[in-house]
Amino acid sequence: MGKAELLITVILFNLFFVLFVVAVSIYIRKYRLRKREYLNEIQIKNEIHQKELLATQLEIQHATMQQIGRELHDNIGQKLTLVSLYTQQLLYENKVPEVSERIEQVSQIINQSLQDLRSLSKTLTDDKISQKEIVTLIQEEVDNTNAFKRCTVSFKHNFQQLDLGFVHKNMLLRITQEFIQNSIKHARCKNIFINLNTSEESLWELNIKDDGVGFNQSEITSKGIGLTNMKNRAEIIGANFRLESEKNIGTTLNIILKRQP
Repeated sequence: MGKAELLITVILFNLFFVLFVVAVSIYIRKYRLRKREYLNEIQIKNEIHQKELLATQLEIQHATMQQIGRELHDNIGQKLTLVSLYTQQLLYENKVPEVSERIEQVSQIINQSLQDLRSLSKTLTDDKISQKEIVTLIQEEVDNTNAFKRCTVSFKHNFQQLDLGFVHKNMLLRITQEFIQNSIKHARCKNIFINLNTSEESLWELNIKDDGVGFNQSEITSKGIGLTNMKNRAEIIGANFRLESEKNIGTTLNIILKRQP
């Protein structure tokens, strides 16, 4: 084999080797890309599944509380009412003063228990979140807070009616309540401003701001249960959550739920 043929052989071998290395590199890159896309897809599916699971748990919890409330009212409440009637009958028929006094005490305890039971039953079966508009629910919370005169809360919105299901209304109301309570308790604010708006891009956007002492976000740890709860509630319904705070300026919360394309 001549030098020219040897040189051509070496060149061809190197060329094939380079092509082989390039092909392997491309294959590895595509494999990693497909693997990353697959893992991202799995993660997205898991997140969607988790959100649906949490939303379902909330609905089940709500239905269970209503069922317990109805059972307390219809079953135990009726039995206590019957016992109350029996004690009243015994009190009417009894002629011994000491016994009448004991029966009267028992009757008072039963009647108080019945009243407490009815109050608890009403609380459990109260379906105001499903029955009322989100604007009404937030406005009621604002009015209740203003009644204590510890902080002035204002509420504005840009729509007449917003068709939301129980889960979304429950999230918006609980997040609003959590922010108000945190602002009054920790921020020592004088004013809280709440805005709930809708647009072509977003189904709704909730903005809440206070003029309290604020806090250093870098110093907040996982022990901030209230902040964690608000973020988790927003994630359940797939909303974007942003919380910003500066010392001596205040805290601002922004939550947006984008419309589905």
